[in-house]
Amino acid sequence: MGRDELLSLLENPRQSGVYRLPLNGQEAVKQAARVAGFACFDVNLEDAGSIGSALERLGRDLDFPDWYGRNLDALKDCLTDFSWCEAAGYMLIIRNAERLLVAAPEAFDALNEVFAAAIAEWRSQDYPLWVFYDLRADERATLPTLA
Repeated sequence: MGRDELLSLLENPRQSGVYRLPLNGQEAVKQAARVAGFACFDVNLEDAGSIGSALERLGRDLDFPDWYGRNLDALKDCLTDFSWCEAAGYMLIIRNAERLLVAAPEAFDALNEVFAAAIAEWRSQDYPLWVFYDLRADERATLPTLA
């Protein structure tokens, strides 16, 4: 996918969602996000083997406000109110989620439900919110791949 095509895709809220992003595509996606004026966040879930540790990491890596409650409802509240970080769109690149996926697949699914709800809310306001995982294709076949 060329740079202009990628930029056009990322700027379209109707296409935003939760995707698997191959490692070799991350730099191009980050660069397109910068050109589009997006806030781009890197989240490292390397040591997150539970929902609690994943929520803690998300809050820290997304630089959530002090009132973030480190639960799923608070995560959704923060993901749908980026007033502290206004941008043309938002992108989360989540690295090293394998441990969470294996140790607590229900937690992984719960996070993705919150991400999907936040994406839908931003989409209704005509703003894109993208969530990308660096998982290998064989680790979570249910996530589509951004090619």
